[in-house]
Amino acid sequence: MLRLQQKPNSITHLAVVLFTMLLAFTMLSSCAKETKEGTTTSSGVTPPTMKMTTPIPESVSTPDKVETSIGTMNFFDGVPDEASIEKAYDYFDRSSAVQAFISCIPTMSMYAIREGQKAAGVTSSNKVLIFDNLLDSKSLFLTANTSTMYALGWLDLKKDGPTVVDLPPGMLGILDDMAFLYMTDLGVIGPDKGQGGKYLVLPPGYEGNVPEGYFVVKSNTYGVWLFMRGYLDKNLPKEQAVKKASDNIRNTLKVYPLAKKNNAPEMEFINGTGMEINAVLPNDYSFFEGLHAIIQEEPDSFLGPEKKGLLANIGIVKGQPLNPDARMKNILVDAAAIGNTIARAISFSPRNPGLYTYGKNSGWYQPIINGNTTYIEDGSVINEGRVFYHFGYICVSPAMATKAAGKGSDYSMGMVDSKGRPMDGSKTYKLRMPPDIPVVDFWALTMYDTQTRCQLQTDQQFPTLDSYNKGMKKNKDGSVDVYFSPKPPKGQESNWLQTIPGKSWFVALRMYGPLEPWLNKTWRPGEIELVE
Repeated sequence: MLRLQQKPNSITHLAVVLFTMLLAFTMLSSCAKETKEGTTTSSGVTPPTMKMTTPIPESVSTPDKVETSIGTMNFFDGVPDEASIEKAYDYFDRSSAVQAFISCIPTMSMYAIREGQKAAGVTSSNKVLIFDNLLDSKSLFLTANTSTMYALGWLDLKKDGPTVVDLPPGMLGILDDMAFLYMTDLGVIGPDKGQGGKYLVLPPGYEGNVPEGYFVVKSNTYGVWLFMRGYLDKNLPKEQAVKKASDNIRNTLKVYPLAKKNNAPEMEFINGTGMEINAVLPNDYSFFEGLHAIIQEEPDSFLGPEKKGLLANIGIVKGQPLNPDARMKNILVDAAAIGNTIARAISFSPRNPGLYTYGKNSGWYQPIINGNTTYIEDGSVINEGRVFYHFGYICVSPAMATKAAGKGSDYSMGMVDSKGRPMDGSKTYKLRMPPDIPVVDFWALTMYDTQTRCQLQTDQQFPTLDSYNKGMKKNKDGSVDVYFSPKPPKGQESNWLQTIPGKSWFVALRMYGPLEPWLNKTWRPGEIELVE
């Protein structure tokens, strides 16, 4: 309380009172400004200034009413009302589910591959799916080619324990785990250097004896995908080259549990050519059902604590059933739709410049962002790159991104036309391949369905044009024009790939044995141009 040295007169006394009131008002006003509009609570009461009252920064206080993208939020002194709590939890669960969808696309793609192969008869390690007459458009495998001999197996290390893959010579293959993470290369770019050899795949946490004489590979998951390709002999007619590649696998490949090495089960090969196989990850609620199934089978450690917690938020927990109530199921259905939309936006209109082959003014995209199959740069995961690849492509190996003149293969994806528009299957398009296409072996152009990201199912069994096609017409300067349309333009039947009215499409240009002009981009394909 203000004390005067002498007794004040009435005027002085009034001045002191007014000054004191003004000071108090000023302090209250300052406090109100610091605590945002809404210091007066929904009850209509303005909290008084107390002895310990200090100015509250706007950044830590919450008004009684806040407008957000998910609706109006109402609070009593920072405590949300019942309706706001409901909105908050709906958003939290939905955002968790969307993030789970996006981050688990690789795992669910592997799950889809396993289930597709299982439906085709690959139910044990000694059963292998082989496409004796190449993989055609009836099978749904993400952006599979029609130019090499595929052989696909599955290892169940929980059931079989350590498992042997006795690989034929001349192969190219990969082992990927259930999270679609790279384990090792097989064949030409693997430790056997294309000579063939025995690989021993160990289950998670294996501590038993490891015999000598094997290329040893440790897995973080019980499920392991065995992916193999046999290249076609370019010196033989294609039909003979296909049979030679198939015979090499059928007569030599062996897969068996180490415990049965002295009495290995006989190999069974299933011809997948012409089979209707679905190996594509789902876009609906069943995505989360599949994810739940995987969590039950694999070690707790395989996803890591962050992703494990994310899944727990939406009811996917090891040892517990997936049994969402009506509210939560609706959220999961919605999240799958949102996640699918995000994946498709990234696939057909990426923002990251590392996904463009020739820059953003071109419709050619490269599936492996900046040539990085780990999707990690500067210690951070490149989520856009990971989604782009795993939503549309399969097989993960650092060797895929290693560019060596005259060796291996490299490719680019024609996703949109020269104006950045999706291709319309009712119209005619043209692609010019400039002369002197820089490959040692051959090039191939394959069409894919924008819905499935698998080979476009037309009247053509193999929706591919490649340099094996001896009747392909060349222009006077040596360039090649390829046409895409429902019916072939007159005189262009040998240079034509069929499209479907009412559907869209995209292409992959694969270069087998690419030379320097392709690698350094001094040679590049034209853009896909709308003709009519």
